[in-house]
Amino acid sequence: MIDVAVSGAMGRLGRAISGGIAEAEDMRLSGLHSPAHVGESLFGTNVSGDSSKLPAQVVVECATPDVVMDNLKAWHARGLNAVVGTSGFSEDRLAELKSFWRDDAPGCLVVPNFSIGAVLMMRFAEFAAPYFASAEIVERHEVRKPDAPSGTALATAMRVGQHRDGSGEPAGHEIIEGARGGLASGVRVHSLRMKGLLSDQEVAFSTAGETLSLGPRSTSYDTFVNGALLAIRRVGDTRGVSMGLDAELGI
Repeated sequence: MIDVAVSGAMGRLGRAISGGIAEAEDMRLSGLHSPAHVGESLFGTNVSGDSSKLPAQVVVECATPDVVMDNLKAWHARGLNAVVGTSGFSEDRLAELKSFWRDDAPGCLVVPNFSIGAVLMMRFAEFAAPYFASAEIVERHEVRKPDAPSGTALATAMRVGQHRDGSGEPAGHEIIEGARGGLASGVRVHSLRMKGLLSDQEVAFSTAGETLSLGPRSTSYDTFVNGALLAIRRVGDTRGVSMGLDAELGI
C-alpha cells in the first residue's frame, strides 16, 4: 500500500487525482496540502497547511507555479518521492529544480501532462520533427489557466526543438507584435485561452507537398487520473529528477 498525499488538492486537477487515489486498491490517500483550505476535507481526508507534518511516501504536486518550487524544496528536505503535475516547467525551471534535487535523491517525476494521449502526442512529435521543414504548436486551454504557454506545449517544444536549428520560423512583418506566437526551444507556440475549453494541443508540421497534424483533446479532468496513478506507482523506483511518462509507458 502506497501512502500518497496531494498538494494543491483543492484545485480541479488535485481533486480529480485525489479521487483516483482514494479509489485505487494499492494506494491510501494519506494527506492533503492546501494552506488556503485548512480545516476542509476531501474524500474523508482533512486538509492541512503544514508541510512538515504531511504524512506520505509520495506527494503529488498540483499547486500553482508561483508556490510549487518552495513546496518541492519542502518535500525534498523530508526525503519524499514527488510526482509534479504543476504546469510551466521550462528548461530554466527544470535546471532550478535539479540544482537542489540531485541525482542521488528520491525520485521526482515531472509530468507535463498526465493524459496518456498527450504523452503519446509528444513522443510522436519528437519522431516526426526531423522529417518536416516547418513545425509550430497551437495549444488551447480554459480562460482561467494561469500560465502560458502550457507545460505540455513547453515540453513538446523542447522535444521538437532538439531536431531543429533553434531559430524557429521567421516572424516576418508582424503588424501586431506577437501575432506569430512566441519562441520556445526554437519552436513557435501559440496559446489560446477561451471559455468552454479544457485542454487540447495541435503540433502542426509541414514540408513541400505534405502536412501532418498531431493533437489530443481532453474533455474531462478524469483523463488525467490514470497517468497520475501510473506515475505514483513508478516514482519510487526512480532517483533524482526525470521528465514525462515515456519510460513508464515503454516508449
